[in-house]
Amino acid sequence: MSSKSRESRTKIAMGLTSILLAVGLLSACGSVGDNQEASSPEASASVSAPANPSATASEAQEASEQPAHYPLAVTDELGHEVTIPAKPERVFAPVMEDSLLALGTMPVAVWSNGNQAHEYLQDKLADAQKVDFSGGIPAPETIMSLKPDLIVLHNAYYAENGVYEQYSKIAPTYVFQNAATDLTKSVGQLGRLLDKEGEAEKALADYRAKADAAKAKLAPVTEGKKAAIIRFNAKGMFFMNADYYSGYVLYQELGFAESELVKGGAFEVSLEILPDLDADYIFLVNDGNLGDAYLKELKESTLWQSVPAVREGRSYEVSGDHWLNGGIHAHGMVIDEVLGLLAP
Repeated sequence: MSSKSRESRTKIAMGLTSILLAVGLLSACGSVGDNQEASSPEASASVSAPANPSATASEAQEASEQPAHYPLAVTDELGHEVTIPAKPERVFAPVMEDSLLALGTMPVAVWSNGNQAHEYLQDKLADAQKVDFSGGIPAPETIMSLKPDLIVLHNAYYAENGVYEQYSKIAPTYVFQNAATDLTKSVGQLGRLLDKEGEAEKALADYRAKADAAKAKLAPVTEGKKAAIIRFNAKGMFFMNADYYSGYVLYQELGFAESELVKGGAFEVSLEILPDLDADYIFLVNDGNLGDAYLKELKESTLWQSVPAVREGRSYEVSGDHWLNGGIHAHGMVIDEVLGLLAP
């Protein structure tokens, strides 16, 4: 066979091979298009598009708005395991309204004694629903009607006699042993429960700066000095110690020492013990005028008049329920009042 013939056949074979390859490719493309319908942008979109785009977008937005902080599992101060499934929006924390407000959270309802709620917070809570504690811990039905998604009890007493078991069926319930004895700890934990740890840190830092400045200013007055707080209510006269409320402020924040009577465990005040009252400064707190009769009896007593702090003009009548409540607002107001009396 001539070289020219061989060359001609080779070209023909190569041409046939090219044609066959092209046909195969076209068939393959057709098969992909027929089976997957994914060769165009429109087809790709139709494959990946959800059946209900608006519902999925809503779910995605809801998921992005739900903090990763939740669900939150914690153990309260009584040992209860508490799970908070989502960020609380309706919080019931009787007696801790002050701390809630410090974190920018409006309580769903507030503690009250009859119709009397925290007077010192009325500019912020004037329209809040009241829950009466004057007859004891409210029934579960009362709490259920509030539809809370978190309940916080400020001390162990509120959880006794089956109350915790009943309340925890209504909503996740966290109990403090006594929130008033450590403001830093209780406000910080409340911030964690509400996913407001930043707000808690700021509120506590501002309060700490205020308390430290006041302590420094009062140092010449408080150094080596003792103070006593006597509370008057319908049941009589009582000392307030360093564990809570204004006692916490005077003794733990401002630098006063406690009277030996109070440190020794005396809480009820009688006229007979007045000669032993070793206080350089005395603060008299009337609980909503409920203790008017006892206050009058004390002030008219010759034993009272013989107490050195009284003779020397270092006893002060103070009013306002901020002296009988705990929280950043209440403690700050007590600090302001003590500064005004002792270091104007």
